[in-house]
Amino acid sequence: MKSKLLSFMLALFIVPAIINSLQAQGIKLPAASPLQTIKQEFALSEISVSYSRPSVKGRKIMGDLVPYNNQVWRTGANQPTKITFGEDVKIEGNAIPKGEYALYSIPGKDEWTFILSKNTALWGSMGYKQSDDLVRFKAKPSTLPFSTETFTILFGNITSQSLEVQLVWENTAVGFTVNTDVDSRIMKQIETAMAPTDRKPYYEAASYYYESGKDLKQAFQWASKAVEQSPDKYWVEHLKAKIQLKMGDKKGAISSATSSMGNAKTQNNPDYVALNEKLIAEAKK
Repeated sequence: MKSKLLSFMLALFIVPAIINSLQAQGIKLPAASPLQTIKQEFALSEISVSYSRPSVKGRKIMGDLVPYNNQVWRTGANQPTKITFGEDVKIEGNAIPKGEYALYSIPGKDEWTFILSKNTALWGSMGYKQSDDLVRFKAKPSTLPFSTETFTILFGNITSQSLEVQLVWENTAVGFTVNTDVDSRIMKQIETAMAPTDRKPYYEAASYYYESGKDLKQAFQWASKAVEQSPDKYWVEHLKAKIQLKMGDKKGAISSATSSMGNAKTQNNPDYVALNEKLIAEAKK
C-alpha cells in the first residue's frame, strides 16, 4: 500500500513537471499558413511581396471563408500581405510612390476592390482604417477550370515597363497591372553614356533600341561599333544579325550570324550556335 501511495505521489509531481518542461521548451510545428516572400526584378529596381499562404483543406473559400462584398480581407493569412515597390509606379492610373504597403482586398463574385494601405503594422485586418488608404482600385476576377489548393501570388506578363501581380486560390484568379516609366530614364542614361568618352556602351544601347522598337538604323550603327570593339563576342554579333534581319537586310544578317556562329563554335556555346542557325534559316526564307 505504501509503495502504491508513493508511486501516486511521485506521479502528481513528476508528470506536471514534464508537461511544464515541454511547454517551456516549446514544440515547433509546421505553419498552417506558411510565409513566402517573392521578388521580381522590374524596370530599374524590383518588386517584392511577402504573404502567408492558407490552403483550401476541403473548405469552400470564395464567397464563404472569404466573404463577398462585405469586409476587408488581409489577402492571405496572419499578417496582411505586404507589397514593396523599389521605384515609383502606377496602378490603374494611380501614382504609387516607392515604398512598402499593406495589400488588402474586398473580394466580390464579379469585381474585387484592391487597397494599398500605408499602415503595415496591423495583424490581419484588425484596426484597419480607410483613412490609411493610399489608393483603391478595381479588378475583374476569372474562374479557372482547375482548383489551386494553396493561396498563391505570382508575377506574370513581365515587360521592361509593366508586369501583372496575379492572385490564385481555389477556382479564382484575379490580378492587376503595375506600370512604370522606365523608357525616359533609360533614354537619358543612353544620352549621357553616348557623350564623348573613351569607351561607350554600344552593345547595351543597341540592345535597348532593338528590344524597344526604336530607331533601327541607330541600333545598327551602335551594334556595328560594338562588334568592332569586341569581334570575338558572338552574342554581340548575333545582336547585329537580329537588327539586320529586322531591317530587311537578309544578306547582311546571314553574314553576321555566320560569323557569330563560328565564334560560338570556337568558344563551345551550343546555345548561340542554335540561335544563329535559326536566324540564318529565317533569313533564307
